[in-house]
Amino acid sequence: MRDVRVVLIGGTSNTGKSTVAEAVAERLGFEHRSTDGLARHPGRPWRTPEQEVPPHVAEHYGTLTTDELIASVLAHYERLWPRIEELITDRAEDGSPGLVLEGSALWPERVARLTAPRTAAVWLTADDTVVRDRVRAAGRYAEATEGERFLMDRFLARTERYQALMVDAVEVLGLARVDVGGRTVAELTDAVLAAAAAQARPGR
Repeated sequence: MRDVRVVLIGGTSNTGKSTVAEAVAERLGFEHRSTDGLARHPGRPWRTPEQEVPPHVAEHYGTLTTDELIASVLAHYERLWPRIEELITDRAEDGSPGLVLEGSALWPERVARLTAPRTAAVWLTADDTVVRDRVRAAGRYAEATEGERFLMDRFLARTERYQALMVDAVEVLGLARVDVGGRTVAELTDAVLAAAAAQARPGR
């Protein structure tokens, strides 16, 4: 890892990207950032103790089909990519502070085309049942109303479809992937660092 200055961690929602990225950043002494901090789309459709589901978020998941939800999020990530690429390129330069950047916006085909040096990329994946359990726990599915469950189910449908498309792209391009399985955060951190250390350019 001596020469790597930027570590990218992609994956669908609720695969543990933020937790693992934070641990990787702490291990390396790098900054940790999320692509969500650049522009969020449009938010998770369940209540939290701090906030109700905004009307535009409920409308988004409540009215669009899975295909439309996928098209919408992929279009958002395409618009966001120039900002992500600029951030990666800046941090890959000599003398720049190290960066661990995570987010679903790190689409495999775009990352594979990066020319920034000292950059490594890994995608986290999880079984659909793991993602489903995490989303339902976060949204308190068992206590939710029928309408709230519907929105969570629509989010899950998009999340599962996104991961299937992402995994196909990762495998076609021969990029690095780590399945979260039953691993601890420390074990996943080790796996991500090992995959990153083996790369001479993004994903390789």
